[in-house]
Amino acid sequence: MNTEIKNTIQASSQKSQYDEMAKQLIGHKIILAHILAKTVDEFKEMDPEDIVPFIEGDPLIGIVPVDPGRTNVQTVEKGQKVTGFNSENSEIQEGFVRFDIVFYVRMKDGISQIILNVEAQKDKPSGYDILNRAVFYVSRLISSQKGRDFENTNYNDIKRVYSIWLVMNMEENILAHIHLAKEDILGAYNWPGNKELFNIVMIGLSKELPEYREETSLHRLLGALLSATLKTERKLDIIKTEYNIPIENKLREDVDTMCNLSQGIWETAEAAGRAAGEEAGKASMILAMRKAGYSYEEISKISGLAKEQIQKIEAGSMVSI
Repeated sequence: MNTEIKNTIQASSQKSQYDEMAKQLIGHKIILAHILAKTVDEFKEMDPEDIVPFIEGDPLIGIVPVDPGRTNVQTVEKGQKVTGFNSENSEIQEGFVRFDIVFYVRMKDGISQIILNVEAQKDKPSGYDILNRAVFYVSRLISSQKGRDFENTNYNDIKRVYSIWLVMNMEENILAHIHLAKEDILGAYNWPGNKELFNIVMIGLSKELPEYREETSLHRLLGALLSATLKTERKLDIIKTEYNIPIENKLREDVDTMCNLSQGIWETAEAAGRAAGEEAGKASMILAMRKAGYSYEEISKISGLAKEQIQKIEAGSMVSI
């Protein structure tokens, strides 16, 4: 096999592993608790460690299909039909779009629950508006409850849902809550029902890691975890000293794997460049990464080149690098 093609395929595989590891890192309950503390009113001002027990079971990571008719699955337990999230082996669900992370949270009253979905995006997609996708996801989280969380026309049993989107490589740090609002056009009747069922939270992470401040504390934590440039020990230092998060073996292993994947992606692309000769090596490496699906922002962060330089290389114009 042509060496450059081989390295491109390997880089693409590593990118898939990197994306999967990003979900695994975010899916640690203590990290989800930090997200809850900044996005769900009932948990604001709470210590994230005190929120962890409210997260029920193990978050389902990358295995629940989004597609209508695929989100739920029926099983038989003790002679009774039970409907739950479809968490069959992801290979069985090959080809279906899946939620990144889905989990239930028990409210402080000990009775009610909400459903949360967390999605991680390397940057804003260019083929569609991300808010439209978020609306679809939150709608699926509501509609898929029929037969699982409520029966027949018992619509008052619908659980509140949150779809939380982490979008990296933004120009600034952003936190926005998008939800239903009532506008009285004629009269002022108080229609019964829960306007809080539908919630979208957009979290934009800037390219630069912000200093620790209360309003950007969540952005600094997530930015450090998902950084492609910070070394393992620096990430762990931020997590431990600034957020008092215990560094358990699994978290350390996941952080280390994430950093190794970042380095491996660069080395694989570099090998593709060397195969093409030293003079055009870096340009070939950039092209290999673009073929593997990397965004300009990701390549810029890894290579140190400006977006304009990368675009010129892609267009076939050699520039001084």
